[in-house]
This record gives sequence, structure tokens and C-alpha cells, in this order.
Amino acid sequence: MDQYQTINDVLVRLFNEIMDREEKAIITEEFKDISNNDMHIIEAIGIEEPRNMSTVAKSLSVTVGTLTIAVNSLVKKGYVKRARSEEDRRVVLLSLPEKGRRAYRHHAQFHKQMVEAVMQNMTEEELSVLVRALQNLSAFFRKF
Repeated sequence: MDQYQTINDVLVRLFNEIMDREEKAIITEEFKDISNNDMHIIEAIGIEEPRNMSTVAKSLSVTVGTLTIAVNSLVKKGYVKRARSEEDRRVVLLSLPEKGRRAYRHHAQFHKQMVEAVMQNMTEEELSVLVRALQNLSAFFRKF
């Protein structure tokens, strides 16, 4: 198999494996009432300052309408808190209450383990090449 085909096969398999393993790793007994997609919304909201709907939607590459539907469900389940901005009452701010923060930290732990597994036993030079390759891949996806 040539390098092109190997890279293609690895990327396709890797994408599917990451989605599958991530779902199995993060949807535990405690978080069985949310989906992998919900977890990514929680991640986009983050644990810092509250974020407005437009900012979160843009970071997820979805419309505000699409995000609203998912957020409604997460609010009902207690993972997300919705509030109006004090400065501009038209602006809806999203934040994570404790339940959402626990889910956020759980998801972050999976990502930490995944990155550590990739970096394990790699030299600085190998890591540099990997970072450059992943940045190229990311730039390709941002074009769409």
C-alpha cells in the first residue's frame, strides 16, 4: 500500500474510532442522559465566563436555531444554565452549573488521556512533525 492510501485509511478509521471510543468513554452511568453531541456543546460553553449563544454556535459551526434546540434539552436536564445579559437583555448567556461542570471535566479527562496516548514515546522532532501535519489537516477542514 502506498503512503497516500495508508494516510487515507488511517484518517478515515481514526475519525470513526475517535467518535466511537469517545462516546463509550464519556457516556457513563452519571452522564447517560446526554449524547456525544451534547458533550461537545458543554465543552464549547466551557467553565470560564458565560458565553453568548452566537459565540457558542459559531464555535460549533451550527446555527443559533440548531443550538437553541439542543440547549433547551440540556437546560431541562440541568447541564446548562441560560440567563439574559445585564448589559443587553436581548443577549442570552450560557453557563454550566455544577452538573454541567462535572460533565465538562469528565470529557476533558478523556481528551487528556487521548493526547497523552498519542504523545507517549515520541521524540520532540516527531511531535513537531505530528503537530505540523495536524495543523495542515485542520487548515484543510476550515476551508469548508
